[in-house]
Amino acid sequence: MSYEKTEQLLDLAIWMQSSREGVSLKDIMKRFNVSKRTADRMRDLILARFPQAVEVASDTREKRWCIPQGTLRDMIQFNAEELSCLHIAQEALEKSHLHDKASALAGIVDKIRASIKQDTFRRIEPDAEELMRAEGIACRPGPKIKIDEQILNPIREAILSCHQIRVTYLNKNTGKTSYNTLNPLGFLYGERNHYLVAQHGNGFGGLMPHNFILMNIKAVTVLPDTFVYPKDFSLRTYAAQSFGAFQETPVDVEWLFDKEVADEASHYIFHPSQTMTKNPDGTLTVRFRAGGRMEMDWHLYTWGGHVTVIKPVS
Repeated sequence: MSYEKTEQLLDLAIWMQSSREGVSLKDIMKRFNVSKRTADRMRDLILARFPQAVEVASDTREKRWCIPQGTLRDMIQFNAEELSCLHIAQEALEKSHLHDKASALAGIVDKIRASIKQDTFRRIEPDAEELMRAEGIACRPGPKIKIDEQILNPIREAILSCHQIRVTYLNKNTGKTSYNTLNPLGFLYGERNHYLVAQHGNGFGGLMPHNFILMNIKAVTVLPDTFVYPKDFSLRTYAAQSFGAFQETPVDVEWLFDKEVADEASHYIFHPSQTMTKNPDGTLTVRFRAGGRMEMDWHLYTWGGHVTVIKPVS
């Protein structure tokens, strides 16, 4: 058997162990780009070499198989934080339009999930999903901000357990320190600042989410009081309302890039909702809807005189 085929079988075994819903013949055909006959052979080889493999019950008539967790590697263990970090890194690569790198990282995640013991996986998976939901990537290349782990870790703990926190917060504009009881919902990592997204625990602002600059949080205490995480809140949707991380009322945005930079600009994803139009004169029009006009100004400055803001007029 060739090295490539052996590697494919190993990849299939890892995949079958990492997939709780099981792997079907169609899945094998699609992932490895093989015929049904080859997919049959690959499945049969896996079933022969891993007698622990079982057929998984499915709502459809399509047969699916999986290998019990921990069969391949019982020694390696990972925690929820490590799993969530990998998924966050994968999302960051996607946002940077590095789809090949994101796909490679997805394969690494599959291998790690396959190596975790089943009882351990059941224990840490909910925590990993909570951390992935609670940490949003809204960053671009540039100077990086150092975040104090003694601030981040208790906040993560509170997010996972839905406990309120008490924060000591310094307002850099006024120089005044305030003490706030908050319901922590998640993090937004931006270009110039990183934020904690939270509700005021006393109901201030009608429980609307607010952004708190992480650098300005000087102390955190996890309180015994709990809160109910809002079912209708999505950090991804919340972040998409803005060009960067700063939140303000979304507006219709239209930028016109001149023909000298139109091709370069066409490779950028300025916002998830954007549309691009290549004009007959060689210019490029980009439209989307978002807030964060100051962050837009910061970004547009890098294009010099090669871009004209059509909307908003202000």
